[in-house]
Parts: sequence; C-alpha cells; structure tokens
Amino acid sequence: MNLPEDFITKYRGLLGDQADDFFASFDTESLSGYRVNPAHHHLPERLTATPAVPYEALGHYGTVSGRSLMHQSGAVYSQEPSAMFVGATAAPTPGERVLDLCAAPGGKTTHLASYLHGTGLLVTNEINRKRVKVLAENVERFGVQSAVILNESPERLSPVFPDYFDKVLVDAPCSGEGMFRKDPDAMSYWSLDYVQECADRQQQIMTEALKMVKPGGQLIYSTCTFAPEEDEQMMAWVLENFPEFHLVPIEKTGGVIDAKPEWADGNPELTKAARLFPHLMNGEGHFVAKLERDEVAATAPRGAAKLGTPLTSDQKKLWQAFAQDVLGQSLTGNLVTVKDQLFLTPTDLPNLKRCHVFRPGLHLGTFKKNRFEPAYALALASDTAQVKQTLAITDEQWRAWVHGETFTLTEAPSKGWYLLTSQDQPVGFGKVVGQTVKNFFPKGLRFTVYDTDLN
Repeated sequence: MNLPEDFITKYRGLLGDQADDFFASFDTESLSGYRVNPAHHHLPERLTATPAVPYEALGHYGTVSGRSLMHQSGAVYSQEPSAMFVGATAAPTPGERVLDLCAAPGGKTTHLASYLHGTGLLVTNEINRKRVKVLAENVERFGVQSAVILNESPERLSPVFPDYFDKVLVDAPCSGEGMFRKDPDAMSYWSLDYVQECADRQQQIMTEALKMVKPGGQLIYSTCTFAPEEDEQMMAWVLENFPEFHLVPIEKTGGVIDAKPEWADGNPELTKAARLFPHLMNGEGHFVAKLERDEVAATAPRGAAKLGTPLTSDQKKLWQAFAQDVLGQSLTGNLVTVKDQLFLTPTDLPNLKRCHVFRPGLHLGTFKKNRFEPAYALALASDTAQVKQTLAITDEQWRAWVHGETFTLTEAPSKGWYLLTSQDQPVGFGKVVGQTVKNFFPKGLRFTVYDTDLN
C-alpha cells in the first residue's frame, strides 16, 4: 500500500522498532466480523460456530451477506472486529440512560442496544441529515425498542440533557488512519493539517458531550485513528480542563494494549486507555478511553417530554384490537401519534421541543381509514415466541417477500395480519386474504436474493 510520506515519517518516529511490522500490516487482508443479536433465538450453528472475537461474546470473525435472511431479519449485524471493542467497553447495564452522540451508520448504537435488552433509554444522534436516515434503517432492522433518534448538533443537545446520561459514547469524527487498510480512499483526504483539524473539532464535541454525563456516569471516547493528537493528547486535554473527570482502566485482551503517555504529556493515567494496532491484533486501528465523572451535585429537575399527540379513542380501539388479536401482548411505554403514524416512545425523557426528533421511538404502524396497518419496525422488534399470530414461510417464499411479491398458501389460515417468520426469524407483517399473503415489505428496501446470498 502506498502510504502518504508524511504518515510514514511520523509513525516511523513514534513506533521505532515496531514501525516495520506496523507498515507491513497495511499489506495484509482486512478482517471482517459480525455480531449476533441476543434478542433473536434459534440462530443457525454456522453463525455461532465461527471464531469468536476475544473481547465481545456476541462477536465473530467472518462475513454475512447483506442480502441474507439473517441480515434482513436483524439476527446479525456486520461490524469490523476492532469497532466491537468500543461497545464492549461501554457495556451499559439494563435500565441505564445512554447517548450515542455521533451514531451513524449505527453499528455502535445497535451494539449498545444489545446490552440494554430493550430497557432504559437509548438516545442515538447524528448531525448529518443523510446519514441519520441510514442510522434509522439500521436501528429499525436490529429491532431496537427503546431508542429515540435525533438529528442535532452537540451544542444544541447539551442544554437539553445536562447531567443526564449514565453512559455517553463519543465515536468521534476523526482522520481515519486506522481505516487505511480497509478503505484506502481515506488516504486521499489525509494530511498532517487534517489531523489537527479533526483534533480541534473533537475538542468542541467533547466540551458539549461531557456536560451530558451525570455525576458518577461515564463517557466512552473512541476514534479509528492512530494520531496521538486525536487520542492520548485529547484525553490529556480533557483531564487538564475538566478536573471532575478521571480515566477508568479498560480491560485489554486479544492483543489490545495500553495507550502511550509518552505520545502526550507523560501522564501515567493515560495507560488506562486502550490502543488497537493491526500488527498486534486481528482488526483495524482504534483508540478507546473511558472517562468517569466524580459524584458531585444532584441532577437538576427537567420538564416532561412532549413527543407527538395522544391517541384518539378510535385510534386506541384499533391499536388495542391489533395488540390483542395479533401481538397477544401490550407494550411498555407511551403511545403517541405523529400525523397518522403510531410510535411507542420511552418514558422519562426531558422536553425535546427544541430538538429535531427524527424518530421518537419504535414505529408501530399507520392509522388508515377504519383500520391499523402494522409497521416493518414492529415486526423486526417482535419476539416470535410471544406473538399470537405467526406464519412460517419457506426460503422461496421469503425470497419472493423481500422482492415485493405476493405468494399463495396451500393451506390458508384465517384472514388478517400475521408476523411472517422464516428460519424462526421475524421478517415482516403480511396480510392473509384467502390463500394469498399480501406483501407489505417496504418498497425502498426490496431486493433480489441470489443463491450466493443465502448465508
């Protein structure tokens, strides 16, 4: 790989005897990985039998096709192995309030959701309007129930969530040096000046992000760059300017090593952070640090959230009939409408009136004239073992389903809505009319499945 000359000079000076091995790693193959979704049951053995990522029990080395049933149903999420170390370090416990501040495309958000198990609150934010749409699609596909998706800047969020979150994840926009092997195009915009631009922007982001950590809470900072300016020096800057925060040791396995104080101000506390080098472990370059806020002042009171509009009596009847007849269960949270769309929003939110809310919670469906039509997101968030009306379909029927086609049943159940399942995974809601299953797979997500995609 033709690395930039300034990059070679810089890291030959920093790494010394390890420099040759470091540079040689860029000419080796980049490893792929995926995480299994703990909310899904009866996964094929081929997905759980592959080598496990040492620091994440849900992680495996290998590839899964984006056109496979397991990917479409949200049973797995493709993610680079080193990136899994970030979520594993955050490891929120059920019931916590969690913020993923720079969340697109959604890998780390879905990882955090795996730890929350549908409890607590997950606020996932992306400042870029186009990228927030991709984030929403991945959150939906993974069946995340307790997420509110925002499209905001850090400086507009910090006044809304002061001293609020148990965990804040800042996967900071960075110079991307750690991705050169996986994405060589990242070298085209790299320069020494660009590294400093990124560090300056990271300071601005961190200034706002730290305000949203509650006393006793933690902020997990990560980058996919080797640059000390964006890594150790960033943490040294935080420790100097925000004395109420201190670094917490990170457990390091699988070739992950201590961060390097000598690349910053020499503070030995910096060894508590972690570095992931491609010549020392199976993955791309990353830096991860865990900051904890001292227990100080009590959290200030906040106003109640105002998301959407309460249901009308007719809407309540339509939803309750669907929930009872099809789902066979009620859902915990606040039911609200945005125009004709029904959402389940998390409880105990602050007032989000001044925020651009891209999605206020789990999309349950659409109210139409005298009827309710369930959403794709609700299907993927449903537990097949609990849903009252399910319909198992074959692999061939699933292929037709994701392509947007209707299909015919040899034996027709009673008419109405059914959660369609294939290989024990939820794939969407279909409406049975006679012997025909009407297709409600979202038009923008439809695709053609080839034999090579089935795994």
